Amino acid sequence: MSSLHTTQELKIYNSISGQKEIFTPITEGNIGMYVCGPTVYSNVHLGNCRTFISFDLIYRYLKHLDYKVRYVRNITDAGHLENDADTGEDKIAKKAKLEQLEPMEIVQRYTVDFHHVLSKFNTIPPSIEPTATGHIIEQIEMIKTIIDNGFAYVANGSVYFDVQKFDVSYKYGKLSGRNLEDMVNTSRALTAQDDKKNPQDFALWKKAEEVHIMRWPSPWSDGFPGWHLECTAMSTKYLGEHFDIHGGGMDLKFPHHECEIAQGEAACGKSPVNYWMHANMLTLNGRKMSKSTGNTISPGELFSGENSIMGKPFAPSVTRFFMMQAQYRSILDFSKEALEASEKGFHKLMEALQTLSKVMTSSTTTGLDIQEWRQECYDAMNDDFNSPILIAKLFEAVKFINTAKEGNATITAEDHAILQQTLHDFVFEVLGLQDTNAATEDTSELLSGTVKLLIQLRAEARANKDFATGDKIRDELLAMGIQLKDGREGTTFSLS
Repeated sequence: MSSLHTTQELKIYNSISGQKEIFTPITEGNIGMYVCGPTVYSNVHLGNCRTFISFDLIYRYLKHLDYKVRYVRNITDAGHLENDADTGEDKIAKKAKLEQLEPMEIVQRYTVDFHHVLSKFNTIPPSIEPTATGHIIEQIEMIKTIIDNGFAYVANGSVYFDVQKFDVSYKYGKLSGRNLEDMVNTSRALTAQDDKKNPQDFALWKKAEEVHIMRWPSPWSDGFPGWHLECTAMSTKYLGEHFDIHGGGMDLKFPHHECEIAQGEAACGKSPVNYWMHANMLTLNGRKMSKSTGNTISPGELFSGENSIMGKPFAPSVTRFFMMQAQYRSILDFSKEALEASEKGFHKLMEALQTLSKVMTSSTTTGLDIQEWRQECYDAMNDDFNSPILIAKLFEAVKFINTAKEGNATITAEDHAILQQTLHDFVFEVLGLQDTNAATEDTSELLSGTVKLLIQLRAEARANKDFATGDKIRDELLAMGIQLKDGREGTTFSLS
C-alpha cells in the first residue's frame, strides 16, 4: 500500500447527527463495524443485496486505507416476528410450517442461498457472522442487566423495555428524530390483553405460546428473545460496549436501530456507536418492489434472464457496477435501459484496462495529470464513499487511455505504473468488480486446449484403426456445437 493511503481524511454521513463528520476511529488503525444481516426465512432479494454490497464497498475501502477492520454481520434465525412487531408468528417458524420442515432446515436453506448470492456479487465475507440462536445466553444476561438497571419489567413471563423510564435518564428517538411525547399522543390504545405498560415499550423476551416451536428456557419463561435485543447482544460481545460503525438498510432506522441504542445505553450506560450508516432502497421501473403487485425480480432471475421485466440476463458484476453508480444513501431505480447503459460502461472500462497494458510510454505525460487524478479518486471515496464520483473519475482515465492508444496523448513509464496500479486498486479492490471479459478469454483458452486434446485422441484412435471411437469423439463434439474439419494440414475445429 502507498503511504498516500495513511493521509486521507475520510468523512462519513452520520445518521444520528444528520451530517458528514470526519471519521476518527476509537482505536487508531482499528475499526469495529456491525451490519444487520438477513432474517433467513426466504431467498435474499435485490434490496437486501444492495445494502450488503454497499457495506462491502465500505469494508473494502476501509481495508484499502490500511485499517484493520473487524466486520460483524449477523444472521437472524429466531425472534423476528411478522410485521417487525412484538406479537404474531415467528417468520422462520411460519415458513417451516408451510414447508413442513424443521425451522433450522429453513434457516440452513436460506442461509446457503444468502451466501451463494453474495458470492456471485463478489462480496467479501465478514470477519464474524454470529447467529441469534447461538447467543441466547448472552441475550438473557443482557436482559438481567437492563432489569437490574431499572429499565425493564417482567409481565406474565415476558420482559419489556420501559421506554418512558429510559427517556427520563437518556433520550429515546435520537436516531430517528422522533419525540416520545408525540409518539405517546399518536399511539394506539392498549388492548386489555397487552402486558405492556405503554405502547412504545418493546419486548426483550417473549413468553412462548404452546404452539410456538422455537423456544428456550430463561429465568422468566420458556420463550425467545426480542428481535432488537439480538443485535445489541452480538455487537457488544464482538465489538465491545462502544464501537465505531453500525450499518443497515434505511428501513431499520426505526424501530430496530433506535431500540438498539436504547438497549446499549440502558445496559452499559453509554452510547454504543459513534457512526450510524444507512443504505437506501431500490425501486424497479420507478415503483417500489413488491411481490403482491408482481413488481419484483430476484437476483437469480436477473442473472439468468428468466423474467418478464428485463428481457435479457445481466451478469452479477454488471449489476454490482450498476449499483455502484448511485451513492449508497440514494434511492436506486432498476430498469432494463439503465442496466443496459451500465453494461456498456462496464465493458468499456474493462476494455480500457486491457488497452492500458499495450500503451507505449514516453518521456512526458500529456492529456491527464496522473497524480492529481489519483488524489481525486481518493477524494471521491473520502466524501462518504461517493462511488458515482469515483466512477466518473475512472472514466476520465478511460478517455485518456483511448486517446493515448490513438497517439494523441502520451504517458511516462512512472505515470503509467501509477495509473495501472490505481485503476487496479479502485476497480477490483475497492469497487469489487470482476473482469468478465478476462474470464471469457480464460474459458476460450480452456475450451481450445480441451478440444485440441480430443482431436489428438481421435487421431490416435484412427491410427489404431479404432474408427468407432474416432467417430464418437467427432459426433459428441458436433452435438455440443463444435465441428471438426479434417484437411491436409490436420484437423481444425469451429463453433457451429
